[in-house]
Amino acid sequence: MQIYVVEQGNTLEQIADTYGSSVQDIVNANELNAPDQLVIGQALVIPIVGEFYFVQSGDTLSSVAAQFNIPVEELATINGLNANQIIYPGLRLYIPPAPKEPITSNAYVEPMGEEVSQTLETAASTYSPFLTYLTLFSYRANRDGTLTAPPTGNLITSARANGASIAMAITNLEEGAFSSEVGHIILTVQAVQNRLLDEIINIATEQGFRDVHFDFEFLPSDDREAYNTFLRTAKDRLSQAGLLISTALAPKTSAEQAGQWYEAHDYRTHGEIVDFVVLMTYEWGYSYGPPMAISPLNSVRDVVEYAVSEIPSEKILLGQNLYGYDWTLPFVEGGEAARAISPQQAVQIAWENNVAIQYDTTAQAPYFMYADASGQEHEVWFEDARSIQAKFDLIREFQLLGISYWKLGLSFPQNWLLLNNEFDIQKLEE
Repeated sequence: MQIYVVEQGNTLEQIADTYGSSVQDIVNANELNAPDQLVIGQALVIPIVGEFYFVQSGDTLSSVAAQFNIPVEELATINGLNANQIIYPGLRLYIPPAPKEPITSNAYVEPMGEEVSQTLETAASTYSPFLTYLTLFSYRANRDGTLTAPPTGNLITSARANGASIAMAITNLEEGAFSSEVGHIILTVQAVQNRLLDEIINIATEQGFRDVHFDFEFLPSDDREAYNTFLRTAKDRLSQAGLLISTALAPKTSAEQAGQWYEAHDYRTHGEIVDFVVLMTYEWGYSYGPPMAISPLNSVRDVVEYAVSEIPSEKILLGQNLYGYDWTLPFVEGGEAARAISPQQAVQIAWENNVAIQYDTTAQAPYFMYADASGQEHEVWFEDARSIQAKFDLIREFQLLGISYWKLGLSFPQNWLLLNNEFDIQKLEE
């Protein structure tokens, strides 16, 4: 699989010819609206086996082989060269595909309203083959320990038909926001806690869930130990029922990190108790914040480096957004919220406004600016094949369990192509 960044004057015919693909295959892989609607700076996935590398000044066969982690003799033989010969800039070398590594993948799906939309039904059916878990977000814990369930429609059936196991996300959401008060009641009132665990086990058993995923956010800082104690109790009870347990963790970089989102999340203890965790490594750029990358690689790396110092790497799923934001400028604190958009929509906006896509090499994220029809300035940050590849490389570097996507519903075909191309998606035996 090749990632190619569009340059001035490129056509799909030229790109396809260069990489031994076809225009239609590239159109299909990237779900392009039209072959002639390319944007300078747009990343394309070229659906070929392996990839090609064009020699740069200073390259040697040994350095290229080391870059792609293959023996120099193998690289030379595949390309009909002598292992000791000099190579020159512009030479095209074929790089064979690396062996697939196993990965656990999760995606949240969040039905809104009274029923599941057709968009989410289609997304669950389409992408469940690439998932270990589909997590229904969310079963809201109430103050009396009962649960308010989301609509499920055909989500469970679709996931199972494609080999994905189902997880239920338990949250302390109340009236659309995470409630510290609800969280405190659950963690400190024994009768409420007992009823909650009873309901979870009953629903999970009836519906065939495999994992119970606790996403308790904005808890009072004093409830850190209460949360740990609750998880120990939940682990015992859920294990007896044959269920896995996981938690969502705020993106911390130290045990002492201040702030209500962070203080009650004890990385080390969660790592000891639960079967796996999801790092919520996204929303640095968020709808009511200033324009920036949603999951900048440098910031994500800082969180991962801390996480692996506290939690076994084989228990960690890296959180990843499947969307971008379009901010109206100038940014005003407390003003208009940025609009959530898909990576596909972002490229279309750039094309419609005839602007090139830039790439921030520190954040490893694409972005651009444009003026709308009324002259209003906008700034857009989103995801593309390059930014996703950078996260996949991070997962390999730290030998993490896998990846967790927030959330299904906005189109990003490049992600799923690359995920399936590079990893062996693990499925649980039912």
